Amino acid sequence: MNHPRPHPTRPDFDAVIVGAGFAGLYMLHRLREAGFTARVFEAGDGVGGTWYWNRYPGARCDIESVDYSYSFSPELEQAWEWSERYPRQPEILAYLNHVADRFDLRRDIALNTRVTAAHFDQGAGLWRVENDRGGRCTAQYCVMATGCLSVPKAPDLPGIERFAGATYLTAAWPRDGVDFTGQRVGVIGTGSTAIQVIPQVARQAEHLTVFQRTANFSVPARNGPLEAAEQQRVKADYPHRRALSRQSLFGIPVALPDTPRRTRDIPPAELNQTLETLWAQGGAMSLLAAAPDVLVDPEANARVAEFVRGKIRATVSDPRAAELLCPTSHPLGTKRLCLDTDYYETFNRDNVTLVDLRATPVETLTEHGLRTRDAEHRLDALILATGFDAMTGALLAMDIRGRDGRSLREAWADGPHTYLGLASAGFPNLFLITGPQSPSVFTNMVMSIEQHVDWIADCLIYLRARGIRSIEASAPAQAQWEAHVAAVADATLMPQADSWYVGANVPGKPRVFMAYLGGLGPYRQRCDQVAAQGYAGFALTPAAVAV
Repeated sequence: MNHPRPHPTRPDFDAVIVGAGFAGLYMLHRLREAGFTARVFEAGDGVGGTWYWNRYPGARCDIESVDYSYSFSPELEQAWEWSERYPRQPEILAYLNHVADRFDLRRDIALNTRVTAAHFDQGAGLWRVENDRGGRCTAQYCVMATGCLSVPKAPDLPGIERFAGATYLTAAWPRDGVDFTGQRVGVIGTGSTAIQVIPQVARQAEHLTVFQRTANFSVPARNGPLEAAEQQRVKADYPHRRALSRQSLFGIPVALPDTPRRTRDIPPAELNQTLETLWAQGGAMSLLAAAPDVLVDPEANARVAEFVRGKIRATVSDPRAAELLCPTSHPLGTKRLCLDTDYYETFNRDNVTLVDLRATPVETLTEHGLRTRDAEHRLDALILATGFDAMTGALLAMDIRGRDGRSLREAWADGPHTYLGLASAGFPNLFLITGPQSPSVFTNMVMSIEQHVDWIADCLIYLRARGIRSIEASAPAQAQWEAHVAAVADATLMPQADSWYVGANVPGKPRVFMAYLGGLGPYRQRCDQVAAQGYAGFALTPAAVAV
Protein backbone atom coordinates (compact mmCIF):
# COMPACT_ATOMS: atom_id res chain seq x y z
CA MET A 1 0.00 0.00 0.00
CA ASN A 2 1.14 3.56 -0.65
CA HIS A 3 0.19 5.98 2.11
CA PRO A 4 1.00 9.65 2.61
CA ARG A 5 3.55 10.75 5.21
CA PRO A 6 3.77 11.54 8.02
CA HIS A 7 2.02 8.68 9.74
CA PRO A 8 -0.80 9.61 12.08
CA THR A 9 0.10 9.17 15.73
CA ARG A 10 -3.41 8.07 16.67
CA PRO A 11 -5.20 5.25 14.85
CA ASP A 12 -8.77 5.52 13.62
CA PHE A 13 -9.71 2.65 15.96
CA ASP A 14 -8.08 0.76 18.76
CA ALA A 15 -9.08 -2.46 16.99
CA VAL A 16 -10.39 -3.63 13.65
CA ILE A 17 -12.37 -6.88 13.77
CA VAL A 18 -12.88 -8.91 10.59
CA GLY A 19 -16.15 -10.85 10.58
CA ALA A 20 -19.53 -10.47 12.31
CA GLY A 21 -20.39 -14.00 13.34
CA PHE A 22 -20.36 -15.41 16.88
CA ALA A 23 -16.71 -14.38 17.26
CA GLY A 24 -16.86 -10.88 15.83
CA LEU A 25 -20.01 -9.89 17.69
CA TYR A 26 -18.69 -10.96 21.08
CA MET A 27 -15.25 -9.45 20.42
CA LEU A 28 -16.89 -6.11 19.65
CA HIS A 29 -18.99 -6.31 22.81
CA ARG A 30 -16.02 -7.13 25.06
CA LEU A 31 -13.82 -4.39 23.63
CA ARG A 32 -16.51 -1.74 23.88
CA GLU A 33 -17.21 -2.76 27.48
CA ALA A 34 -13.49 -2.31 28.21
CA GLY A 35 -13.46 1.19 26.71
CA PHE A 36 -11.75 0.39 23.39
CA THR A 37 -12.93 1.76 20.07
CA ALA A 38 -13.53 -0.93 17.48
CA ARG A 39 -14.90 -1.39 13.99
CA VAL A 40 -16.20 -4.65 12.55
CA PHE A 41 -16.05 -5.29 8.81
CA GLU A 42 -18.40 -7.96 7.43
CA ALA A 43 -18.62 -9.12 3.81
CA GLY A 44 -22.30 -10.08 4.07
CA ASP A 45 -25.24 -7.70 4.23
CA GLY A 46 -26.17 -9.03 7.66
CA VAL A 47 -24.55 -10.38 10.79
CA GLY A 48 -24.26 -14.11 11.47
CA GLY A 49 -21.08 -15.36 9.82
CA THR A 50 -21.41 -19.06 9.03
CA TRP A 51 -25.11 -18.91 9.83
CA TYR A 52 -25.64 -16.00 7.45
CA TRP A 53 -24.09 -17.75 4.45
CA ASN A 54 -25.14 -21.38 4.94
CA ARG A 55 -28.87 -21.34 4.18
CA TYR A 56 -29.09 -24.69 2.40
CA PRO A 57 -32.03 -27.05 3.11
CA GLY A 58 -31.58 -28.84 6.43
CA ALA A 59 -28.81 -26.55 7.71
CA ARG A 60 -28.62 -27.21 11.43
CA CYS A 61 -26.04 -27.15 14.22
CA ASP A 62 -24.73 -30.44 15.61
CA ILE A 63 -24.35 -29.02 19.14
CA GLU A 64 -27.48 -28.75 21.27
CA SER A 65 -29.04 -25.29 21.17
CA VAL A 66 -28.84 -24.69 24.92
CA ASP A 67 -25.06 -25.17 24.69
CA TYR A 68 -24.48 -23.58 21.28
CA SER A 69 -25.16 -20.14 22.68
CA TYR A 70 -23.36 -17.35 24.49
CA SER A 71 -22.66 -17.75 28.20
CA PHE A 72 -21.32 -14.23 28.87
CA SER A 73 -24.74 -12.77 29.74
CA PRO A 74 -26.96 -14.55 32.30
CA GLU A 75 -29.80 -12.23 31.27
CA LEU A 76 -29.47 -13.33 27.63
CA GLU A 77 -29.38 -16.98 28.69
CA GLN A 78 -32.62 -16.60 30.59
CA ALA A 79 -34.41 -14.47 27.99
CA TRP A 80 -33.85 -16.47 24.81
CA GLU A 81 -36.14 -19.42 24.09
CA TRP A 82 -34.89 -22.19 21.80
CA SER A 83 -37.52 -24.20 19.95
CA GLU A 84 -35.58 -27.40 19.18
CA ARG A 85 -32.89 -29.62 20.64
CA TYR A 86 -30.61 -28.90 17.67
CA PRO A 87 -31.19 -25.42 16.22
CA ARG A 88 -31.86 -24.77 12.54
CA GLN A 89 -30.00 -22.10 10.62
CA PRO A 90 -32.86 -19.56 10.65
CA GLU A 91 -33.16 -19.81 14.42
CA ILE A 92 -29.43 -19.37 15.01
CA LEU A 93 -29.41 -16.40 12.64
CA ALA A 94 -32.37 -14.90 14.50
CA TYR A 95 -30.50 -15.40 17.78
CA LEU A 96 -27.41 -13.59 16.48
CA ASN A 97 -29.53 -10.72 15.17
CA HIS A 98 -31.16 -10.53 18.59
CA VAL A 99 -27.70 -10.33 20.20
CA ALA A 100 -26.65 -7.56 17.79
CA ASP A 101 -29.74 -5.56 18.71
CA ARG A 102 -29.75 -6.36 22.43
CA PHE A 103 -26.20 -5.07 22.87
CA ASP A 104 -26.47 -2.26 20.28
CA LEU A 105 -23.65 -3.66 18.18
CA ARG A 106 -24.78 -2.64 14.69
CA ARG A 107 -23.55 0.98 14.96
CA ASP A 108 -19.96 -0.30 14.90
CA ILE A 109 -20.40 -2.87 12.10
CA ALA A 110 -19.80 -2.09 8.43
CA LEU A 111 -21.78 -4.57 6.32
CA ASN A 112 -21.22 -5.40 2.64
CA THR A 113 -17.56 -4.64 3.26
CA ARG A 114 -14.91 -7.29 2.66
CA VAL A 115 -11.43 -6.70 4.06
CA THR A 116 -8.93 -7.30 1.27
CA ALA A 117 -5.67 -6.26 2.91
CA ALA A 118 -4.14 -5.60 6.31
CA HIS A 119 -0.53 -4.37 6.45
CA PHE A 120 1.46 -3.71 9.60
CA ASP A 121 3.20 -0.33 9.52
CA GLN A 122 6.28 -0.75 11.71
CA GLY A 123 7.12 2.92 11.88
CA ALA A 124 3.69 3.91 13.15
CA GLY A 125 3.01 0.66 15.02
CA LEU A 126 -0.38 0.43 13.30
CA TRP A 127 -2.34 -1.91 11.08
CA ARG A 128 -3.47 -0.34 7.81
CA VAL A 129 -6.62 -2.04 6.60
CA GLU A 130 -8.23 -1.84 3.15
CA ASN A 131 -11.61 -3.11 1.96
CA ASP A 132 -13.27 -3.87 -1.35
CA ARG A 133 -15.27 -0.62 -1.24
CA GLY A 134 -12.10 1.46 -1.45
CA GLY A 135 -12.10 2.31 2.23
CA ARG A 136 -9.00 2.51 4.41
CA CYS A 137 -8.51 2.80 8.13
CA THR A 138 -5.85 2.29 10.78
CA ALA A 139 -5.95 0.38 14.06
CA GLN A 140 -3.47 -0.58 16.75
CA TYR A 141 -4.85 -4.13 16.83
CA CYS A 142 -6.30 -6.37 14.15
CA VAL A 143 -8.53 -9.27 15.23
CA MET A 144 -9.44 -11.98 12.74
CA ALA A 145 -12.91 -13.39 13.47
CA THR A 146 -13.11 -14.97 10.04
CA GLY A 147 -14.26 -18.47 11.00
CA CYS A 148 -12.81 -21.92 10.40
CA LEU A 149 -15.26 -22.98 7.67
CA SER A 150 -16.03 -19.82 5.75
CA VAL A 151 -14.30 -20.12 2.36
CA PRO A 152 -15.96 -22.71 0.09
CA LYS A 153 -13.63 -25.01 -1.79
CA ALA A 154 -13.77 -24.23 -5.48
CA PRO A 155 -15.51 -27.08 -7.35
CA ASP A 156 -13.13 -29.03 -9.55
CA LEU A 157 -15.44 -30.62 -12.10
CA PRO A 158 -14.52 -30.92 -15.78
CA GLY A 159 -17.14 -29.46 -18.09
CA ILE A 160 -19.03 -27.54 -15.42
CA GLU A 161 -19.30 -24.56 -17.75
CA ARG A 162 -21.24 -26.73 -20.24
CA PHE A 163 -23.97 -27.80 -17.83
CA ALA A 164 -27.24 -26.14 -18.85
CA GLY A 165 -29.04 -26.79 -15.58
CA ALA A 166 -28.89 -24.81 -12.37
CA THR A 167 -25.87 -25.17 -10.09
CA TYR A 168 -26.02 -24.46 -6.35
CA LEU A 169 -23.15 -24.19 -3.89
CA THR A 170 -24.36 -25.06 -0.40
CA ALA A 171 -22.24 -22.33 1.20
CA ALA A 172 -23.78 -19.64 -1.02
CA TRP A 173 -27.41 -20.78 -1.13
CA PRO A 174 -30.05 -18.43 -2.59
CA ARG A 175 -31.68 -16.45 0.18
CA ASP A 176 -35.19 -17.18 -1.10
CA GLY A 177 -34.55 -20.92 -1.26
CA VAL A 178 -34.95 -23.30 -4.20
CA ASP A 179 -37.99 -25.32 -5.27
CA PHE A 180 -36.85 -28.69 -6.64
CA THR A 181 -40.35 -30.02 -7.28
CA GLY A 182 -40.44 -32.12 -10.44
CA GLN A 183 -36.69 -31.86 -10.98
CA ARG A 184 -33.91 -34.39 -11.39
CA VAL A 185 -31.31 -33.28 -8.89
CA GLY A 186 -27.74 -34.38 -8.27
CA VAL A 187 -25.73 -33.89 -5.10
CA ILE A 188 -21.94 -34.15 -5.10
CA GLY A 189 -20.55 -34.82 -1.65
CA THR A 190 -21.48 -36.89 1.39
CA GLY A 191 -19.91 -34.85 4.18
CA SER A 192 -21.69 -33.09 7.02
CA THR A 193 -23.48 -30.56 4.81
CA ALA A 194 -24.62 -33.09 2.22
CA ILE A 195 -25.89 -35.41 4.94
CA GLN A 196 -28.20 -32.58 6.02
CA VAL A 197 -29.19 -31.58 2.48
CA ILE A 198 -29.92 -35.01 0.99
CA PRO A 199 -32.99 -36.01 3.07
CA GLN A 200 -34.57 -32.59 2.52
CA VAL A 201 -34.11 -32.53 -1.26
CA ALA A 202 -35.19 -36.16 -1.62
CA ARG A 203 -38.61 -35.29 -0.19
CA GLN A 204 -39.13 -32.66 -2.89
CA ALA A 205 -37.30 -33.68 -6.06
CA GLU A 206 -38.70 -36.01 -8.68
CA HIS A 207 -35.43 -37.92 -8.46
CA LEU A 208 -32.23 -37.41 -6.48
CA THR A 209 -28.87 -38.87 -7.46
CA VAL A 210 -26.21 -38.84 -4.75
CA PHE A 211 -22.65 -38.94 -6.06
CA GLN A 212 -20.45 -40.32 -3.29
CA ARG A 213 -16.66 -40.33 -3.25
CA THR A 214 -16.18 -41.27 0.40
CA ALA A 215 -18.74 -42.68 2.81
CA ASN A 216 -18.81 -40.91 6.16
CA PHE A 217 -19.95 -41.99 9.60
CA SER A 218 -23.15 -40.35 10.79
CA VAL A 219 -25.11 -40.60 14.02
CA PRO A 220 -28.83 -39.84 14.45
CA ALA A 221 -29.64 -36.49 16.04
CA ARG A 222 -32.97 -37.57 17.55
CA ASN A 223 -33.96 -33.96 17.17
CA GLY A 224 -37.28 -32.67 18.44
CA PRO A 225 -39.03 -29.78 20.14
CA LEU A 226 -37.33 -28.43 23.23
CA GLU A 227 -40.06 -28.68 25.81
CA ALA A 228 -40.59 -25.71 28.13
CA ALA A 229 -39.96 -27.80 31.25
CA GLU A 230 -36.63 -29.04 29.89
CA GLN A 231 -35.61 -25.53 28.89
CA GLN A 232 -36.40 -24.21 32.36
CA ARG A 233 -34.42 -27.04 33.94
CA VAL A 234 -31.40 -26.12 31.82
CA LYS A 235 -31.74 -22.42 32.61
CA ALA A 236 -31.86 -23.12 36.32
CA ASP A 237 -28.68 -25.20 36.00
CA TYR A 238 -26.79 -22.91 33.58
CA PRO A 239 -23.98 -21.86 35.96
CA HIS A 240 -23.03 -25.49 36.63
CA ARG A 241 -23.62 -26.54 33.02
CA ARG A 242 -21.39 -23.80 31.64
CA ALA A 243 -18.64 -24.45 34.20
CA LEU A 244 -18.63 -28.12 33.23
CA SER A 245 -18.51 -27.23 29.54
CA ARG A 246 -15.56 -24.86 29.97
CA GLN A 247 -13.45 -27.57 31.60
CA SER A 248 -14.54 -30.43 29.34
CA LEU A 249 -12.71 -31.79 26.32
CA PHE A 250 -15.35 -30.88 23.76
CA GLY A 251 -16.91 -27.75 25.29
CA ILE A 252 -20.16 -29.52 26.14
CA PRO A 253 -21.42 -30.62 29.58
CA VAL A 254 -20.14 -34.18 29.39
CA ALA A 255 -17.77 -35.13 32.19
CA LEU A 256 -15.36 -37.96 31.53
CA PRO A 257 -14.53 -40.35 34.37
CA ASP A 258 -11.33 -39.63 36.30
CA THR A 259 -10.02 -43.11 35.50
CA PRO A 260 -11.69 -44.18 32.26
CA ARG A 261 -11.66 -47.86 31.38
CA ARG A 262 -9.97 -48.97 28.24
CA THR A 263 -12.55 -49.99 25.67
CA ARG A 264 -10.78 -53.29 25.12
CA ASP A 265 -11.44 -54.09 28.81
CA ILE A 266 -15.19 -53.55 28.53
CA PRO A 267 -17.12 -56.79 27.87
CA PRO A 268 -18.75 -56.77 24.41
CA ALA A 269 -22.28 -57.03 25.80
CA GLU A 270 -21.74 -54.09 28.15
CA LEU A 271 -20.18 -51.89 25.47
CA ASN A 272 -22.93 -52.76 23.02
CA GLN A 273 -25.61 -51.83 25.55
CA THR A 274 -23.92 -48.49 26.22
CA LEU A 275 -23.70 -47.76 22.50
CA GLU A 276 -27.32 -48.79 21.97
CA THR A 277 -28.41 -46.37 24.70
CA LEU A 278 -26.41 -43.52 23.20
CA TRP A 279 -27.61 -44.31 19.67
CA ALA A 280 -31.19 -44.10 20.90
CA GLN A 281 -30.48 -40.79 22.66
CA GLY A 282 -28.72 -39.27 19.64
CA GLY A 283 -25.66 -37.03 19.50
CA ALA A 284 -22.25 -37.51 17.97
CA MET A 285 -19.95 -36.36 20.78
CA SER A 286 -21.62 -38.51 23.42
CA LEU A 287 -20.99 -41.56 21.23
CA LEU A 288 -17.29 -40.71 21.15
CA ALA A 289 -17.30 -40.17 24.91
CA ALA A 290 -18.67 -43.70 25.42
CA ALA A 291 -15.23 -45.01 24.55
CA PRO A 292 -12.71 -42.33 25.63
CA ASP A 293 -9.88 -44.06 23.79
CA VAL A 294 -11.80 -44.39 20.52
CA LEU A 295 -9.57 -41.84 18.78
CA VAL A 296 -6.38 -43.37 20.16
CA ASP A 297 -6.77 -47.15 20.24
CA PRO A 298 -7.38 -48.88 16.87
CA GLU A 299 -9.17 -51.77 18.59
CA ALA A 300 -11.54 -49.43 20.44
CA ASN A 301 -12.20 -47.53 17.25
CA ALA A 302 -12.87 -50.70 15.30
CA ARG A 303 -15.45 -51.87 17.86
CA VAL A 304 -17.41 -48.61 17.81
CA ALA A 305 -17.08 -48.25 14.03
CA GLU A 306 -18.48 -51.73 13.46
CA PHE A 307 -21.41 -50.91 15.73
CA VAL A 308 -22.23 -47.91 13.52
CA ARG A 309 -21.79 -49.95 10.34
CA GLY A 310 -24.20 -52.49 11.78
CA LYS A 311 -26.78 -49.74 12.25
CA ILE A 312 -26.32 -48.65 8.63
CA ARG A 313 -26.84 -52.20 7.37
CA ALA A 314 -29.93 -52.58 9.53
CA THR A 315 -31.40 -49.32 8.20
CA VAL A 316 -30.69 -49.45 4.44
CA SER A 317 -32.78 -52.15 2.78
CA ASP A 318 -30.63 -52.56 -0.35
CA PRO A 319 -27.55 -54.56 0.75
CA ARG A 320 -25.38 -53.10 -2.02
CA ALA A 321 -26.27 -49.51 -1.11
CA ALA A 322 -25.79 -50.30 2.58
CA GLU A 323 -22.24 -51.52 1.98
CA LEU A 324 -21.43 -48.46 -0.12
CA LEU A 325 -22.65 -46.26 2.73
CA CYS A 326 -20.52 -48.10 5.31
CA PRO A 327 -17.27 -46.17 5.81
CA THR A 328 -14.17 -48.33 5.54
CA SER A 329 -11.46 -45.92 4.36
CA HIS A 330 -10.86 -44.16 7.68
CA PRO A 331 -11.29 -44.78 11.41
CA LEU A 332 -14.48 -43.48 13.00
CA GLY A 333 -14.19 -39.85 14.08
CA THR A 334 -11.06 -39.09 12.05
CA LYS A 335 -13.28 -37.26 9.58
CA ARG A 336 -16.00 -35.08 11.04
CA LEU A 337 -18.52 -37.36 12.75
CA CYS A 338 -21.81 -36.21 11.25
CA LEU A 339 -25.22 -35.80 12.84
CA ASP A 340 -28.31 -36.54 10.77
CA THR A 341 -32.06 -36.84 10.58
CA ASP A 342 -33.17 -39.74 8.37
CA TYR A 343 -30.01 -39.76 6.25
CA TYR A 344 -29.64 -43.52 5.86
CA GLU A 345 -33.42 -43.98 5.67
CA THR A 346 -33.43 -41.69 2.62
CA PHE A 347 -31.69 -44.36 0.55
CA ASN A 348 -34.76 -46.58 0.94
CA ARG A 349 -36.78 -44.13 -1.15
CA ASP A 350 -37.67 -45.12 -4.72
CA ASN A 351 -36.59 -41.71 -6.03
CA VAL A 352 -33.02 -41.85 -4.67
CA THR A 353 -30.02 -43.38 -6.42
CA LEU A 354 -26.53 -43.75 -4.94
CA VAL A 355 -23.57 -43.59 -7.34
CA ASP A 356 -20.13 -44.75 -6.20
CA LEU A 357 -17.63 -42.34 -7.74
CA ARG A 358 -14.69 -44.48 -6.68
CA ALA A 359 -15.93 -47.34 -8.85
CA THR A 360 -17.26 -45.07 -11.61
CA PRO A 361 -15.34 -41.77 -11.55
CA VAL A 362 -16.69 -38.54 -13.00
CA GLU A 363 -15.62 -38.00 -16.60
CA THR A 364 -17.35 -34.69 -17.29
CA LEU A 365 -20.43 -32.61 -16.90
CA THR A 366 -22.43 -32.40 -20.09
CA GLU A 367 -25.16 -30.04 -21.18
CA HIS A 368 -27.79 -32.34 -19.75
CA GLY A 369 -26.13 -33.91 -16.72
CA LEU A 370 -23.11 -35.69 -15.33
CA ARG A 371 -21.27 -38.49 -17.10
CA THR A 372 -19.34 -41.07 -15.14
CA ARG A 373 -17.26 -43.85 -16.62
CA ASP A 374 -20.34 -46.10 -16.78
CA ALA A 375 -23.31 -43.84 -17.50
CA GLU A 376 -24.69 -40.36 -18.05
CA HIS A 377 -27.04 -39.15 -15.32
CA ARG A 378 -29.50 -36.59 -16.64
CA LEU A 379 -29.97 -33.67 -14.26
CA ASP A 380 -31.94 -30.44 -14.07
CA ALA A 381 -29.97 -29.15 -11.09
CA LEU A 382 -26.68 -29.92 -9.39
CA ILE A 383 -25.91 -29.23 -5.72
CA LEU A 384 -22.24 -28.89 -4.80
CA ALA A 385 -21.64 -29.86 -1.18
CA THR A 386 -17.90 -29.95 -1.78
CA GLY A 387 -16.63 -28.50 1.48
CA PHE A 388 -14.33 -25.67 2.53
CA ASP A 389 -10.77 -24.49 2.45
CA ALA A 390 -10.83 -24.99 6.19
CA MET A 391 -8.99 -23.23 9.01
CA THR A 392 -6.65 -21.11 6.87
CA GLY A 393 -8.70 -20.28 3.77
CA ALA A 394 -10.26 -17.04 4.98
CA LEU A 395 -6.99 -15.73 6.43
CA LEU A 396 -4.93 -16.46 3.34
CA ALA A 397 -7.59 -14.97 1.06
CA MET A 398 -6.60 -11.55 2.44
CA ASP A 399 -3.31 -9.80 1.78
CA ILE A 400 -2.03 -9.82 5.37
CA ARG A 401 1.51 -8.51 5.78
CA GLY A 402 3.42 -8.28 9.02
CA ARG A 403 6.90 -7.24 10.03
CA ASP A 404 9.19 -6.28 7.11
CA GLY A 405 6.27 -6.66 4.70
CA ARG A 406 6.26 -10.45 4.89
CA SER A 407 2.91 -11.89 3.89
CA LEU A 408 1.00 -14.42 5.95
CA ARG A 409 0.75 -16.57 2.84
CA GLU A 410 4.54 -16.68 2.65
CA ALA A 411 4.93 -17.29 6.38
CA TRP A 412 2.44 -20.16 6.20
CA ALA A 413 3.61 -21.62 2.91
CA ASP A 414 4.25 -25.01 4.54
CA GLY A 415 1.21 -24.84 6.82
CA PRO A 416 -0.05 -22.57 9.59
CA HIS A 417 2.39 -21.39 12.27
CA THR A 418 0.83 -20.03 15.46
CA TYR A 419 1.32 -19.74 19.16
CA LEU A 420 -1.77 -21.14 20.92
CA GLY A 421 -3.74 -20.58 17.73
CA LEU A 422 -4.03 -16.97 18.91
CA ALA A 423 -1.10 -15.22 17.22
CA SER A 424 1.67 -15.76 14.70
CA ALA A 425 5.33 -14.72 14.99
CA GLY A 426 6.19 -11.78 12.75
CA PHE A 427 2.68 -10.29 12.97
CA PRO A 428 2.55 -7.88 15.94
CA ASN A 429 -0.84 -6.99 17.41
CA LEU A 430 -2.62 -9.49 15.15
CA PHE A 431 -4.97 -11.89 16.93
CA LEU A 432 -6.77 -14.96 15.61
CA ILE A 433 -10.05 -16.15 17.13
CA THR A 434 -10.19 -19.97 17.08
CA GLY A 435 -7.28 -19.98 14.68
CA PRO A 436 -5.32 -22.99 13.45
CA GLN A 437 -3.67 -25.01 16.25
CA SER A 438 -6.37 -24.14 18.77
CA PRO A 439 -9.15 -26.60 19.79
CA SER A 440 -11.75 -24.79 17.62
CA VAL A 441 -13.50 -27.33 15.36
CA PHE A 442 -13.10 -30.19 17.87
CA THR A 443 -15.21 -28.36 20.40
CA ASN A 444 -18.44 -26.47 20.81
CA MET A 445 -17.31 -23.46 18.78
CA VAL A 446 -19.18 -20.92 20.90
CA MET A 447 -17.34 -22.04 24.04
CA SER A 448 -14.00 -21.85 22.23
CA ILE A 449 -14.87 -18.45 20.76
CA GLU A 450 -15.76 -17.03 24.16
CA GLN A 451 -12.52 -18.35 25.65
CA HIS A 452 -10.45 -16.73 22.89
CA VAL A 453 -12.34 -13.42 22.95
CA ASP A 454 -12.03 -13.15 26.73
CA TRP A 455 -8.32 -13.94 26.56
CA ILE A 456 -7.72 -11.33 23.84
CA ALA A 457 -9.78 -8.66 25.62
CA ASP A 458 -8.00 -9.28 28.92
CA CYS A 459 -4.67 -9.13 27.10
CA LEU A 460 -5.45 -5.72 25.57
CA ILE A 461 -6.54 -4.40 28.95
CA TYR A 462 -3.22 -5.63 30.40
CA LEU A 463 -1.23 -3.95 27.62
CA ARG A 464 -3.08 -0.66 27.96
CA ALA A 465 -2.58 -0.56 31.72
CA ARG A 466 1.19 -1.00 31.31
CA GLY A 467 1.75 1.24 28.31
CA ILE A 468 2.69 -1.65 26.03
CA ARG A 469 2.71 -0.70 22.36
CA SER A 470 2.77 -4.14 20.80
CA ILE A 471 2.60 -7.85 21.54
CA GLU A 472 4.01 -10.53 19.26
CA ALA A 473 4.38 -14.29 19.53
CA SER A 474 8.02 -15.32 19.88
CA ALA A 475 9.39 -17.79 17.36
CA PRO A 476 10.70 -20.25 20.02
CA ALA A 477 7.36 -20.34 21.88
CA GLN A 478 5.55 -20.80 18.59
CA ALA A 479 7.81 -23.67 17.59
CA GLN A 480 7.29 -25.38 20.96
CA TRP A 481 3.52 -25.03 20.70
CA GLU A 482 3.47 -26.39 17.15
CA ALA A 483 5.55 -29.39 18.23
CA HIS A 484 3.10 -30.02 21.08
CA VAL A 485 0.07 -29.76 18.76
CA ALA A 486 1.67 -32.19 16.31
CA ALA A 487 2.68 -34.63 19.06
CA VAL A 488 -0.85 -34.71 20.48
CA ALA A 489 -2.31 -35.30 17.01
CA ASP A 490 0.23 -38.00 16.18
CA ALA A 491 -0.70 -39.86 19.36
CA THR A 492 -4.20 -40.32 17.89
CA LEU A 493 -5.68 -41.92 14.81
CA MET A 494 -6.73 -38.53 13.43
CA PRO A 495 -3.90 -37.92 10.94
CA GLN A 496 -4.66 -41.23 9.22
CA ALA A 497 -7.66 -39.82 7.36
CA ASP A 498 -7.54 -37.70 4.22
CA SER A 499 -9.70 -35.05 5.85
CA TRP A 500 -10.05 -31.30 5.74
CA TYR A 501 -8.44 -31.35 9.19
CA VAL A 502 -5.15 -31.93 7.33
CA GLY A 503 -6.10 -29.95 4.21
CA ALA A 504 -6.37 -33.08 2.08
CA ASN A 505 -9.52 -31.82 0.32
CA VAL A 506 -7.71 -28.86 -1.28
CA PRO A 507 -5.18 -29.78 -3.99
CA GLY A 508 -1.73 -28.45 -3.19
CA LYS A 509 -2.51 -27.51 0.39
CA PRO A 510 0.26 -28.53 2.84
CA ARG A 511 -0.69 -31.65 4.78
CA VAL A 512 -0.60 -30.48 8.40
CA PHE A 513 -3.01 -31.40 11.17
CA MET A 514 -4.51 -27.99 11.88
CA ALA A 515 -6.34 -28.27 15.22
CA TYR A 516 -5.32 -28.91 18.81
CA LEU A 517 -6.67 -32.20 20.16
CA GLY A 518 -5.75 -31.72 23.82
CA GLY A 519 -9.26 -30.58 24.75
CA LEU A 520 -10.81 -27.23 25.59
CA GLY A 521 -10.38 -27.52 29.38
CA PRO A 522 -6.63 -28.28 29.33
CA TYR A 523 -6.11 -25.69 26.59
CA ARG A 524 -7.92 -23.06 28.65
CA GLN A 525 -5.64 -23.81 31.58
CA ARG A 526 -2.58 -23.39 29.35
CA CYS A 527 -3.79 -20.01 28.06
CA ASP A 528 -4.59 -18.81 31.57
CA GLN A 529 -1.11 -19.85 32.70
CA VAL A 530 0.49 -17.90 29.84
CA ALA A 531 -1.46 -14.78 30.84
CA ALA A 532 -0.70 -15.21 34.55
CA GLN A 533 3.01 -15.30 33.72
CA GLY A 534 2.87 -11.89 32.03
CA TYR A 535 2.10 -13.38 28.61
CA ALA A 536 4.95 -15.84 28.56
CA GLY A 537 6.02 -16.71 25.04
CA PHE A 538 5.12 -13.25 23.73
CA ALA A 539 7.42 -10.29 23.16
CA LEU A 540 5.96 -7.11 24.67
CA THR A 541 7.26 -3.75 23.44
CA PRO A 542 6.75 -0.57 25.55
CA ALA A 543 5.27 2.48 23.85
CA ALA A 544 8.55 4.42 24.04
CA VAL A 545 10.43 1.77 22.06
CA ALA A 546 10.28 1.50 18.26
CA VAL A 547 8.38 -1.58 17.12
